[in-house]
Amino acid sequence: MNTKDVIYELRTRNGMSQDELAEKIFVTRQAVSRWENGDTVPNTEALKLLSNLFNVSINTLLGSPRQLICQCCGMPLDDTIIGTDKDGALNENYCKWCYADGQYTYSDMDELINVCIPHMAKEGFTEEQARAYMKEKLPQLDYWKRYEQLSDNGEFEVFKKQLIDEINNLNIDGMPKLEKLNALVGSFVNLAYPLPSGISAKFLDDNTTYLGNQLESRFGGDRCFGVLANMDFILVCTYEAEGKNPELVLYKKR
Repeated sequence: MNTKDVIYELRTRNGMSQDELAEKIFVTRQAVSRWENGDTVPNTEALKLLSNLFNVSINTLLGSPRQLICQCCGMPLDDTIIGTDKDGALNENYCKWCYADGQYTYSDMDELINVCIPHMAKEGFTEEQARAYMKEKLPQLDYWKRYEQLSDNGEFEVFKKQLIDEINNLNIDGMPKLEKLNALVGSFVNLAYPLPSGISAKFLDDNTTYLGNQLESRFGGDRCFGVLANMDFILVCTYEAEGKNPELVLYKKR
């Protein structure tokens, strides 16, 4: 689609008139009309405001003229998995797993490769093929090229280590020692837990990136422990394969 078609579709899908859209992004109705007629295209500032308003990338607003890939892990990007800056704006350079709320989540290339290999195996890669591909691909990406400039000098890794220690100190019966935390997007791990009242409730935001991991239970069986956390809370649960029959073990404010 062209920019004029994208703007029209987003506006009408969200039930806005041209006047309402114009008011929200501080332009005139005539400007919106010209965009939708294809007479002009929004300037850079207007594109940023439209991106924030509709939660789509500027690339999408421009009719997707280029294929976006994460400049940390190499994953193809669409609007549902694009990372966010501190102000919540979409950052078209990264996915939610590698960059969330202005924070880069990986500082070790080998750790990232180890996380990616199981996912690539589902696409038919052998471990050797996946590792060789990632070893060649990652150094070509902007994040790793500019790592010294973009990194936080290990501050996020220190935070993860403190969080791991805090979780292990909970001494949850049957849960093995937690060794690492990975970036996990809320929509993939937001399970609904049955509560004593008889209702089920979710505790996460589908659009937020958390730190977490899955651990095999010391008791054996087919249930695993799931750990999720961020700066505000720690959540521990158990569940069966593919997240079935989840049970909340602990939800603790930090």
